[in-house]
Amino acid sequence: MTHWYRQLILSVLIGLFGVVINLTPWGLLLEEKFGLFWLFNMRGEISAPQDVIVVSIDQPSATHLDLPITPNLWPRRLHGKLVENLTVAGARVITFDLVFDQPSNDVKDDEILARAIKESRNVVLAERLGFEETEMLMDDAHESQYIISKEGPTQLLPIIADTAMAHSPFPLPKVSRVNNYWAFKTGAGDVPTMATSALQVFTIPIYDDFIRLLNDVNPKYTTTLPANIETADIEDLMLTLRSLFLDNQRIKQQMKVALDRDSSLSPSDKRLIISLINLYSGDSMRYLNFYGPPRTVKTIPYYQVLQLNGIDSSEWPNLRDKAIFVGFSAMTQPAQDKVRDDYNTVFSSIDGLYISGVEIVATAFANLLDNRPIQPLPTEGNLGILFLLGFGMGIIFLFLSNRNAMALGSLLFALYVFYVYHQFKEAGIWLPLIVPLFLQMPLALFGSISLKYINAKSEHQRIVHAIEYYLPERVIDDIVKKTSSNIPSDQSVYGACLATDVDMYTTLSESMSPLQLRELLKEYYFVLFALIEQHNGTVLDIAGDGMLAIWAAPVANEKLCQQACLACLDLADAIEKFNQNSNKPVLPTRIGLNFGEMALGRIGTEHHQEFHAVGDTINTANRIQNLNKHLGTRLLISTEVIEGLDGLLVRPLGDFILQGRHSSASLAELITHKHAATSEQLWLCEAFTMALHAYQAQQLDEACKVFLEILKTHPDDGPTKFFLDHCQKYKNKSSTDTWHHAIKIDGK
Repeated sequence: MTHWYRQLILSVLIGLFGVVINLTPWGLLLEEKFGLFWLFNMRGEISAPQDVIVVSIDQPSATHLDLPITPNLWPRRLHGKLVENLTVAGARVITFDLVFDQPSNDVKDDEILARAIKESRNVVLAERLGFEETEMLMDDAHESQYIISKEGPTQLLPIIADTAMAHSPFPLPKVSRVNNYWAFKTGAGDVPTMATSALQVFTIPIYDDFIRLLNDVNPKYTTTLPANIETADIEDLMLTLRSLFLDNQRIKQQMKVALDRDSSLSPSDKRLIISLINLYSGDSMRYLNFYGPPRTVKTIPYYQVLQLNGIDSSEWPNLRDKAIFVGFSAMTQPAQDKVRDDYNTVFSSIDGLYISGVEIVATAFANLLDNRPIQPLPTEGNLGILFLLGFGMGIIFLFLSNRNAMALGSLLFALYVFYVYHQFKEAGIWLPLIVPLFLQMPLALFGSISLKYINAKSEHQRIVHAIEYYLPERVIDDIVKKTSSNIPSDQSVYGACLATDVDMYTTLSESMSPLQLRELLKEYYFVLFALIEQHNGTVLDIAGDGMLAIWAAPVANEKLCQQACLACLDLADAIEKFNQNSNKPVLPTRIGLNFGEMALGRIGTEHHQEFHAVGDTINTANRIQNLNKHLGTRLLISTEVIEGLDGLLVRPLGDFILQGRHSSASLAELITHKHAATSEQLWLCEAFTMALHAYQAQQLDEACKVFLEILKTHPDDGPTKFFLDHCQKYKNKSSTDTWHHAIKIDGK
């Protein structure tokens, strides 16, 4: 399987992993428990709508009124008085988060409350949800019995319930932390809940405009709706509207278009109509957009509203056209523990104070009124984002080095968190956070690293089988790195190129079995590779008995040449010791070193690529290595390598036109470190330099004299023999023959 195919499969799997997790309950649980929590806390507290006020039954009110803090022990005549004061103050809707399902000890209290509710004509009461079980005998012969359970509201005290505009339940999910609520309770026949009923009552002033717009869209939609809401049953109206919007999905868009065209309505009225449209066309369950910790919604103590009696209305708190929610709301954790009408939310205080039930109802109402709930993307949108994020990370990380992948991963993490936070803060849009960042991204990083390792191992095996002998593992790994995608496909560099070749290798290979030769070369290259790596070089190519190594950088520098020269000297010493210490055949090695520009890149087809260095510098290094055969030397270098270097003893050899080349190259023999040079080596270099200068000046007799003097001391010196032979040849030629300053080398 090719590398790109593996990468594609891995990226698809990472994308699908996010999709599958999101479709399971675990995915939603992770996003709700951690993602939503972090987003709310990053956003922090925001201002709650000023149209919503909580009148709290709390400890200060209980103390002031000399009553117990438990709400069901408060006399209902006080609630009646509260309704009267709120009605006089101009409250538009009054919602009680109190259940009046049992008669009071004093019947007059119930009558007082009922009379106040009836006169206000804007009260919504809370009711409980219960289950009604019906047992049915379906088969007399087999006596089969069935029990049918039906969820629905329980009966309120008729004297009070009959006077209210609406009475609705407000159930919350039984979970460790409340994140959402039901606008319509599906299990109870899509019955509207308390916040929903409160909104419908709150929007009574624009009911006629709402019906008019609905009639403009399609007159048949309004045939079953009451013309006068004052005499209508609010609960039946809401059930009818809900069914109408669910059965006709296009109504929402049609009404919004009609609303945009209507110039007779004020912006505030249009806002209320939009709230109703979104209410009846939206999901049954919705996420709460909490405004902050407990009591972020404006809260007034119960007793202060009672004190409004007898005070000039101009001095009352501004309650006109407000939505009032009455219920228990503790100010402290001990008071909260006495009643336990509280819920854990994303903003629950660290001191144990939770948000009260009445504040959650008020928050839900405020979200509906302002059209600012928390909106998760539709399922298809979430799945699309998760797949694209996973697929994209899989592709990107595979084409980067591990270090760059980690760096890019951190950057993508920060950018995505910022984007998700911005969408959440500005538009209330809730994008997936935990699954892509804490599941898909680590999986993409781990998967890309693992796949790179698998690809490297595959390349490792390919190289092992492609080379006729065994290479040390670390050397193969080095070659694999050079063929990886981390190296640009085309790169021009400067540096030193070292070429080696074993003398008489063909004859040697004929005298040994392939396995014996393999073991010998294994030990030989183990020595060479270790020294190249020690001097920061890179082995680029192995071909039988020949090796190519480079020291390269984007710009030329002396450090590369210094490292390459030191490596050559160590190689020559190590090979000599290898040949002396081995009980196997010796491997006399020729070394050539050149410096210049070269190109690095991959060569090959889509399915098979190798990394190579190409250019005249490489070819010349091989020719210099080959010149050792003619000069009887082991280590030749171009003079460009040693320009500006100190501490090395070299013997200049003059200019040569190497095989297959037209221009000449100035060469030298690298002998040893100056501090380690013997007196004989120093004398040899000095005498040979004198003879070479005489030869280059065509003073052939003088040159021959010095060369012969050198041979007395060093009878086996190859370069001296070579130049003495050339001197004698030119001395025997006629004077008309052309003198060539550079010596031309023909043949191998």
